[in-house]
Amino acid sequence: MSPNRKAAQLLQTKTDIQNWGARRASRVKKYKTTSRHVKDYIVLDFETTGFRAGADRIIQIGALKYINHEQIEFINTFINPERHIPITITRLTGITNEMVQWAPTIEHKIDELIEFIGDLPIIAHNASFDMGFLYALDNIEGIKIPEYTVIDTVKLARKAITETPNHKLGTLAKHLQLEHDAHDAIGDCLATAAIYQYCTQ
Repeated sequence: MSPNRKAAQLLQTKTDIQNWGARRASRVKKYKTTSRHVKDYIVLDFETTGFRAGADRIIQIGALKYINHEQIEFINTFINPERHIPITITRLTGITNEMVQWAPTIEHKIDELIEFIGDLPIIAHNASFDMGFLYALDNIEGIKIPEYTVIDTVKLARKAITETPNHKLGTLAKHLQLEHDAHDAIGDCLATAAIYQYCTQ
């Protein structure tokens, strides 16, 4: 078999695996959703190489721990996706290939994130996106993602904030006059926390 044909077959196999992973991630839902009001929680946000959980990879983790609505701890780390970050994603997030070159891989940081979350509920904006990427890691290299309880601030905002044209994070942050470092994982976490607290006060 010629090297070119072998390379083409390997590339197709990789594509098939990625597509399977994307379908699997969209199909699997191990978490529970709720709209209940809680005082202790984790706010979570990922920046990624693209928008397909299971096919694309995490490049930044942002997580804030709140106890009685007060922020007490955080995780903010770049992740090496072990692949090229598209220029469109760099334009969106400001994260370059050079910035993640020496960062840990997700396999080396996921245990720390799981321990950080503990048994607290997770709050995220458009939670299915972040949960899709989180649960796409389940059963990869022995990784076990627990069954979390998840609160989506999009759903809360649709009920509590009816005067905005949409319920995107940036739109809500502007409406509530929040300082918002958009498409930075910690910046998005801070905005999400403020929206959650506004919607449940």
